[in-house]
Amino acid sequence: MKETFGRTGAPPAPAALAAKVRTLAPSMTRSMQRVAEAVANDPAGCAALTVTGLAELTGTSEATVVRTARLLGYPGYRDLRLALAGLAAQQQSGRAPAITTDIAVDDPIADVVAKLAYDEQQTLADTAAGLDTGQLQAAVSAAAAARRIDVYGVGASGLVAQDLTQKLLRIGLMAHAHSDPHLAVTNAVQLRTGDVAIAITHSGSTGDVIEPLRVAFEHGATTVAITGRPDGAVTQYADHILTTSTARESELRPAAMSSRTSQLLVVDCLFVGVAQRTYETAAPALAASYEALAHRHRR
Repeated sequence: MKETFGRTGAPPAPAALAAKVRTLAPSMTRSMQRVAEAVANDPAGCAALTVTGLAELTGTSEATVVRTARLLGYPGYRDLRLALAGLAAQQQSGRAPAITTDIAVDDPIADVVAKLAYDEQQTLADTAAGLDTGQLQAAVSAAAAARRIDVYGVGASGLVAQDLTQKLLRIGLMAHAHSDPHLAVTNAVQLRTGDVAIAITHSGSTGDVIEPLRVAFEHGATTVAITGRPDGAVTQYADHILTTSTARESELRPAAMSSRTSQLLVVDCLFVGVAQRTYETAAPALAASYEALAHRHRR
């Protein structure tokens, strides 16, 4: 069983705190959610509170406050307070105020553009701040040396899986995207040590993605999970976990549909890292594929 995200490694940077709250809140108890929401919404106010004060403010207990701090990746409440103070200082440094209103049915199209642009920008920033670069580097090393790379994803995550495999193919690596659960499992059975399997699932609980990753894991392949729920079931079978930020949900734009933005950033980071590692072979392969397709884009 893999360890839950947030319990290992260095404490997250202040800029990553709000992103971690959004990512982990769905898996928290209601009392822990109240603590997490309080520190994310008012970091300056909460930074001034003792553990007892924050417990009283949120109607919880001191033990709940400490557990929440640890789940968010901090050794104790003192470390969380330091992060809150840092986050408050960043927010007071003159940045433009955040756009917080959800998209409404009667919004003018100009407002829709502005709100979506802000959400996309914030999601990318949150994902970058919360991405474990040690886990990313390990995944890059495994993929760069892999005999074969299988990527699993369904729905919107399936589109991201196709994007990643297309990029890897362009630099000469053997990569395949699988959205059909039966084909995914039958292909996973063929994987061995030295192969890599990557599962992409926003919820972390998509059975059609978890099953082939489990099979690949049991057959000795190096496994990677790209997920918005680092405590989700998919991480049980992941050697490396790459976490994406959860975008704000709305009636017109559920998180499962908007998660593609952060997933694409992570797979781009993974691809560029692999291309760097394999540059001597990747550059000629990319040039060859460009030349092979160039005539299709000329008038």
